[in-house]
Amino acid sequence: MPDQSMQAMVLERPGDPLVAREIQRPEPGPGQLRLRVAACGVCRTDLHVVDGELPDPVLPVIPGHEIVGVVDALGPGTQRYRIGDRVGVPWLGHVCGHCRYCRAGHENLCDGARFTGYQLPGGYAQYTVADEAFCFPIPEAYGDAEAAPLLCAGLIGQRALSMAGEARTLGIYGFGAAAHIVAQVARHQQRRLFAFTRPGDTDAQAFARSLGAEWAGGSDEPAPQALDAALIFAPVGALVPQALSAVDKGGRVVCAGIHMSDIPAFPYALLWEERSICSVANLTRADGEAFMDIAPRVPVRTHVQRYPLAQANQALADLREGRMQGAAVLLP
Repeated sequence: MPDQSMQAMVLERPGDPLVAREIQRPEPGPGQLRLRVAACGVCRTDLHVVDGELPDPVLPVIPGHEIVGVVDALGPGTQRYRIGDRVGVPWLGHVCGHCRYCRAGHENLCDGARFTGYQLPGGYAQYTVADEAFCFPIPEAYGDAEAAPLLCAGLIGQRALSMAGEARTLGIYGFGAAAHIVAQVARHQQRRLFAFTRPGDTDAQAFARSLGAEWAGGSDEPAPQALDAALIFAPVGALVPQALSAVDKGGRVVCAGIHMSDIPAFPYALLWEERSICSVANLTRADGEAFMDIAPRVPVRTHVQRYPLAQANQALADLREGRMQGAAVLLP
């Protein structure tokens, strides 16, 4: 019989490094696809799962939710895809379909939602399974590694940008994977872009300018002019009052991460004059379908740093310490 095992990087206890394991390949259940993983992006949300900053993961768990793979096997009742199709798997992996949020078109807020690489098997492995209803076709313009960051960094960045409304002057705090994608979309929409990086990170500032930012500096520096909106991708609560001080009257601060350190107290004057703060929670399937249509038309070009699957812990460490530009991608 052919070998049915696979290699996977497994989180057994939050706070510990991932462990390389040889385990049985998963079998697809009803409505599921089994994918041979071609690439899996390394997202900051993976860091929050691995570091124990998100509650109640289903352990042991294989992280990873920016998965590009080829359909390898079909579960009973599948209809959308065929063996050999290339698809992507995002963070949102299941919704109940009947709670008040699902009924209102806000499945990203579903009471019974489950998420890839957190409560469902992820892509730090040679194979994975996913509900076909939550998989997206990958635009042909992208290679496997280049497509992977679109599936979360791109989707969440696009959702954050939509929450900025018609803002014409836009500040981005934290210039990592999501920011480097949303910057390209913002410039395509002819918005003015200002980038705020870790203080002293001149490489990230040069990277931001190369993607169309007309100004780039440290997050400890004042904005060169009043902003219409600010998008915060760095998980640093202290950036919220800084961003509030940078936006103009009626401006909005969008917190785009799933986890953030505590926001310090700030004077009401920063919020007054109809400034507002909001958060981005997860994504919807409509977000995914829309962004996969938008990305090749911009066209979005992802900057990726490749790692073999066995170096997943190194990729996470490099992301944690800010030692990369663009996005990290594992190649099983």
